[in-house]
Amino acid sequence: MSVDSQRTAGAIESDVDWWSMLTDPEYLKSPYAQLNALRDKGPVHRDPATGVFFVLGHSAFRAMASAREMGRDTRLWTHGWNRQEVRENDPLTYELFREFQPQMTNANPPDHRRQRGIYEKAYRADGLAQPVRLAEAEVSRLLDALPVGEPIDFMTQVANPLSRSIARDVFDIPPEMEEQLADWVTDLGFIGNIMMSVEQKQNAQRSMREFKTYLRQRFASGTDRPGEGFVGIALKAWADGTMDEEETLNNLVTLIAGGTATATLLGNGLLTLLRHPDQLAKLRADPGLLAPAIEEMLRFEPGCSFIIRVAIEDYECAGARIPEGALAIGLTGATNRDPERFDDPDTFDITRRHNAHHVFGGGAHICLGKTQVRMTAQTLFAHLLERFARIELAGEPVWWTHRSDQHGLHTLPIKLGQA
Repeated sequence: MSVDSQRTAGAIESDVDWWSMLTDPEYLKSPYAQLNALRDKGPVHRDPATGVFFVLGHSAFRAMASAREMGRDTRLWTHGWNRQEVRENDPLTYELFREFQPQMTNANPPDHRRQRGIYEKAYRADGLAQPVRLAEAEVSRLLDALPVGEPIDFMTQVANPLSRSIARDVFDIPPEMEEQLADWVTDLGFIGNIMMSVEQKQNAQRSMREFKTYLRQRFASGTDRPGEGFVGIALKAWADGTMDEEETLNNLVTLIAGGTATATLLGNGLLTLLRHPDQLAKLRADPGLLAPAIEEMLRFEPGCSFIIRVAIEDYECAGARIPEGALAIGLTGATNRDPERFDDPDTFDITRRHNAHHVFGGGAHICLGKTQVRMTAQTLFAHLLERFARIELAGEPVWWTHRSDQHGLHTLPIKLGQA
């Protein structure tokens, strides 16, 4: 059967070992050649071994992300964690996901809208004045501490502490808890990975329970006034019955732990600029290009590797039938470089306009914190480029190879200079 007829009949079924590919260290460093080759065969693929669909086409994913037939509630996944078989034979997996389930990220309508509406105003640009001030102060503090002319690791000395400190400050978490918070966030990050070891599941469950215990104790202390501040917003919604206790706790855990998106953008973005000196020079010459440059960083080297949906009912995606209960995974590295949507997609171009990338997802579940991530990145890059006339690589960066859902840097060695 030809590729064209396969597209008409349904999803492409190839002999790709998807799960080995998604966890291969070389793929995790740079997935684009493999993803481009797969996308060229068709926008939607199906793994015959698991029944999971992979969406690689830009328009196919955009439509799927917004379709009423597709949702985020993984309890509906026919072959997922909510099966009776898993409950009986793998109680650790079942309990972990059951405990983490009640929150807006995992909810379908109308529960998703009910919960998301509580936070939306706070995460609009006009509601982020405090986080922006905090980002400005924290960026200045971090950059003041950097030596000139000596190698530093941008990730451990700037990107990671900046993302953690903003989350800590916005949610009024004491500075002495920074190390504990970092451990919780690391452990919880694996929940989005789909493929987890027993140890990772145990660590994630322990950290989730410890995090919730901290929040419960904080609620009881009266530190936060209902309706005031990012925690107070959640408390008010719990008090008036808009959310129950588990929804309140899980939403706060996820929002506080969401700084990974900021850190990956800062690291991936700076590395991309350093690997494209012509674009870095262009940005220095015209700081007005900073906003489109950040969008191009997000498109070209996305920190989010995949975005999931579960079929609420049968859905046709680019000619492929995704049946009710099936899991579909949008592969961002493929959709963001689809030549049917982007001219010269493998070229990094900070002047690119109408940059409809999918790093923040799409539809009703588009990332709530996207504006804060962008504003933090603009603050950091503006100060970094203004303060240091020279920024250069000081060694080989090391990519994460422990997470399939995130594409980020463990280390980024750089050297800074004034002239």
